[in-house]
Amino acid sequence: MNKERAVERILASRPTIEGAGVRLKRAFGYYEVPAFDPFLMLDDFHSENPADYIAGFPWHPHRGIETVTYMIRGTVEHGDTLGNRGTIRSGDVQWMTAGGGILHQEMPQPYTGHMQGFQLWVNLPASHKMMTPRYRDIKSTDIPDVSPKKGVDVKVIAGQFEGTSGPVRDLVVEAEYLDVSMVAGRRFDHATKQGNRVFAYVFEGEALFGHNAINPLGPEHVALLSDGAELTVRTAKSPARFLLVSGPPIGEPVAWRGPIVMNTEQELDLAFREYWSGKFIRG
Repeated sequence: MNKERAVERILASRPTIEGAGVRLKRAFGYYEVPAFDPFLMLDDFHSENPADYIAGFPWHPHRGIETVTYMIRGTVEHGDTLGNRGTIRSGDVQWMTAGGGILHQEMPQPYTGHMQGFQLWVNLPASHKMMTPRYRDIKSTDIPDVSPKKGVDVKVIAGQFEGTSGPVRDLVVEAEYLDVSMVAGRRFDHATKQGNRVFAYVFEGEALFGHNAINPLGPEHVALLSDGAELTVRTAKSPARFLLVSGPPIGEPVAWRGPIVMNTEQELDLAFREYWSGKFIRG
């Protein structure tokens, strides 16, 4: 097997409206299952106009997944049925395990300038879909910054980079989540575990993924990378900033309807019956 990862597939993010009317860009989602397994969806919400996001994501259920909200700039007020209340600010991360069932809301607040954030959905295996929900609030000051060379900066949210571990640990799916910034004319080398699914989402500038790549990937594009043990990323005349995410595929059937992801249609039907009858939240 080739040790070097290269671009296997490129997707342009698609305009989508979610929640109560939030305009966002979907990098991948329902129609890409199971290509990104164990990851289900990545949404990029960004705008200078509060009207595009202020309606937010009012109370809604989740089961069978984890949702990861990462704010680049801006604030989101949140609440859930675990009793958590608070604000996700610029640079903060909310890693929520819905497990057997949770209700929550996420309400972006007006922001002067270009607000931007991401939400990643991580699938849970059948053995953990009904686990007890949990919530982790990670402040920007808790996320380590690693600079392997001048002009390359890596924020380690989950997983490891250059011997530094991210603050999100004890995950069901051992995901790696990095936020990588590069100035022009730099090279970034990263060891990746063979067999893991790896993708990159560019949200600023342009970067070339793979040692022999000749076509740069620009903003609002996601690259699904081939298998291998090494990844090389280069910048030419422009800087770049991108999310680099990886994890081991689960390899199980996916039954997905709205905010709930299970393994079978029967499990989905039960989840929605429980939701509408007020029995969704357990314990």
